[in-house]
Amino acid sequence: MNLEALLNQNLAVCAPIFAPPLTLSNCVGMDLSSSSKEFAGLAEDELDRAISHKLTAAGAIAGIGGYLENRSLYQHTELFQGDAERCIHIGVDVFMPAGTVIHAPFDARVQSFANRQVCGDYGPVIILRHELDGFEFHSLYGHLTEASLDGLSRGKAFNAGEPLAEIGARPANGNWPPHLHFQLIQDLQGYHGDYPGVVRPADVEFFKTNCPDPTAVLMSAG
Repeated sequence: MNLEALLNQNLAVCAPIFAPPLTLSNCVGMDLSSSSKEFAGLAEDELDRAISHKLTAAGAIAGIGGYLENRSLYQHTELFQGDAERCIHIGVDVFMPAGTVIHAPFDARVQSFANRQVCGDYGPVIILRHELDGFEFHSLYGHLTEASLDGLSRGKAFNAGEPLAEIGARPANGNWPPHLHFQLIQDLQGYHGDYPGVVRPADVEFFKTNCPDPTAVLMSAG
């Protein structure tokens, strides 16, 4: 069984990641793809204001988007350059105010955590290990507050629905608009305190299986 099938069979035991739970009616789509002009070319403060304005105008508590988006906004960040540019986003971004509390979706133990203070990186990040029906997988939470890492240790247990962390603000969150990068991972491939959230187009087919769309988990309680 792959991770996507496992999750679809266990959505009933998934706790809301946010309170109130995210639903189609209280969220609005955010398009940060290279084909969208809505947020293109904006400076940091302008981008933050544009995102906040869109949430307010839509009467939404969260902006949702990002899975498999091809984004040009990484072009000016050295972190995503190399043999081939990484530009495909393989998590989901949840744009909400800094300080918003994040809850564990399933019973979990902390696999690892880190404070990745490189511009464009996750900033504070937590990776949880879960087990369902004897199948192990992981969830990743990036762009948190630094205080979210206080008191953490490898193996620390969290119950489904228990407060886990808070959404961080610039610059400590990797210098991004306040949001959660949420990602599901079947095989961590030996990573600790990190896992790619943006990949090369040539690698998309592998990551589509290893990191399936987490939207159903994110909004399962809605």
